[in-house]
Amino acid sequence: MKASFLTRLGLASVLLLSATACEKDILNQVNPNLPTSEGSFKTSDDAVRAANACYAGLQGLGMYRRWLNFAFDLRDDTGFSQSPWGELADFTHFIQTNYDFEVSNNIWRDHYRTIYRCNQVLGKVPSIQGMDATLQKRVLAEARFLRALCYFNLVSLYGNVPLVLATATDLNTVPPQGNEAQVWSQVISDLQAAQADLPVSYTGNDIGRATKGAATTLLGKAYMQNKRWADAQAQFAQVISSGRYQLAANYTDNFRHTTENNSESIFEVQFTDEKKGGNDAGNGPDATSSQGGQRSQFWGVPGYGFNDGEVRPWVVREFLQEPTATGQRDPRLAATVFYNRKDQTQFPTALASDADTLVYGVGFLTRYGNEARNRSRVYWRKYQTDYYRTFEDFDSPINHRVMRYADVLLLQAEAMNEQNNPAMAIPLVNQVRQRAGLAPLPGTLSREALRTQLMHERVTELTGEGVRWFDLQRWDLLTDAAKVNELKARDPDFNNFIVGKSRLLPLLQTEVDLNRLQQNSQW
Repeated sequence: MKASFLTRLGLASVLLLSATACEKDILNQVNPNLPTSEGSFKTSDDAVRAANACYAGLQGLGMYRRWLNFAFDLRDDTGFSQSPWGELADFTHFIQTNYDFEVSNNIWRDHYRTIYRCNQVLGKVPSIQGMDATLQKRVLAEARFLRALCYFNLVSLYGNVPLVLATATDLNTVPPQGNEAQVWSQVISDLQAAQADLPVSYTGNDIGRATKGAATTLLGKAYMQNKRWADAQAQFAQVISSGRYQLAANYTDNFRHTTENNSESIFEVQFTDEKKGGNDAGNGPDATSSQGGQRSQFWGVPGYGFNDGEVRPWVVREFLQEPTATGQRDPRLAATVFYNRKDQTQFPTALASDADTLVYGVGFLTRYGNEARNRSRVYWRKYQTDYYRTFEDFDSPINHRVMRYADVLLLQAEAMNEQNNPAMAIPLVNQVRQRAGLAPLPGTLSREALRTQLMHERVTELTGEGVRWFDLQRWDLLTDAAKVNELKARDPDFNNFIVGKSRLLPLLQTEVDLNRLQQNSQW
């Protein structure tokens, strides 16, 4: 039987921890630069390095470095693509004829590559003799957390994916395909196991590793996606009551490399631009690879980046609904997008006194004033490097914030509200609003009114952070034709959305063929 993609990925792990030494040369010598499975996982240092390889997987092209941003932020109703690469734009328009298209292929590959590394850790580290018990438990918990994060993404994008929970030793191994309920159950199980053994914080070079708060938050988010409101509330309550987290004083501190891993951060993918010009062929990390993020290059405005991602104008209008308590613009708007503040046609509530938006130090109208097509467009600013650069390149040092405290507060409010406790929920929402300078919500909102308000609050606080797709799924906006029609009014891409099909991406055709998987409905 031909080796499956998943198995081949696993057996070609970047650490080569399971590779065997070459003994074909006439001197019968082992390559000293090629670690073997027999020679690895012998010491505590081996275990920690293996855990580090799991984290490195999050920097893959198919993960937070590049393509995962397209799958989440540009396929929801806030973002879209006019990329000249037609297949890429179509991917965000719910049109995909090549199921093995590069973006989907990379997402699948890098998630399962990371899962394989986690499985290596979980399978090998328990047998290391003499390892400090606390460190051993921590490393295993880190692997469980990262495996859960991978499956959290995979089940949200693909649904019924293979559940690979151990390293393959046989090329003929066919991984079992889990249904969505089974995958979610595995996510929850991994996170429950990780919670007990992860520390509450780290110091020095270990800052950025998964913490108890990260596992608890992700577990709460998994419960939210399954509408287990009381279970989610219990998890978020632990995070809130821990005293470990608080909102950063400045909203923009959450999207800059100079203020990363701050008090609001719960888990970040660590990026750096110190090593530039590395391998970008899509073959995975190697000794010459960069560890920089690439979202800013791909979504940079015309003249500064590829401009493969843009923002729907309705997002700006969402911000303009409400000024701050002192009559100013919501400061999160300028931190989220570049747009023409003088555009009275698209944004009729724009004020004559609104100053021109600076785009990498140049006024928006100065830059695009004579270009009708560009003058009316809205571009991403969140995670762009304009605050310290006058250009974009492939290597951004800005960490990707996977989870932050403001999201926890809003999700906890939603969990409470869904249990018909709006009065308990409103103070949590007001914490987020206060940071933005907005007036507090009245404590008398009904459950229905607060549900609508929370949908608004999550747009203004979290747009462009990879959480909107989860929101649309949780709110059943992708499973009801009438609700999809509401999305069409905001985002024409949803005219291509087919209920019962488009909520999930197609499984890779190579995987369907090699592993005898059941393809997703209607694909």
